[in-house]
Amino acid sequence: MVTGAATPVRPPGARSIDEVLADSRRRLRRLTPQEAYGRVREGALLVDIRPAAQRAAEGEVPGALIVERNVLEWRFDPAQDARLPEATGYDVEVIVICSEGYTSSLAAASLHDLGLTRSTDVVGGFVAWRAAGLPATGGGHAPS
Repeated sequence: MVTGAATPVRPPGARSIDEVLADSRRRLRRLTPQEAYGRVREGALLVDIRPAAQRAAEGEVPGALIVERNVLEWRFDPAQDARLPEATGYDVEVIVICSEGYTSSLAAASLHDLGLTRSTDVVGGFVAWRAAGLPATGGGHAPS
């Protein structure tokens, strides 16, 4: 076990993940679970980016589009052959959900970079969604 290890010197231009997350969130109008649910009922796409094991452990939102994080940009870039049928253009409203609302903020900001500027995420993620009593199936316990 290493104790007292010095923090490495950050190279010029490097940012901490906290800084990257804060910058990402400044670009979004994040939604509460209730707001997200209302938007989905009006036609927005709810995209669950959690890995299969996490969805199995925590549960799922019925009707959410499952697109794991590692392929999200390829599936939603309207200019890509690998895009999903739901990726009909740059004006698609995409609401990204993860477990607690951290990874989803980074993912939604990445979709902004592709030109999908109506993308956002759910504050508190699936954990907050379920706690709000919104539709969810399965799971019910934290992944190990």
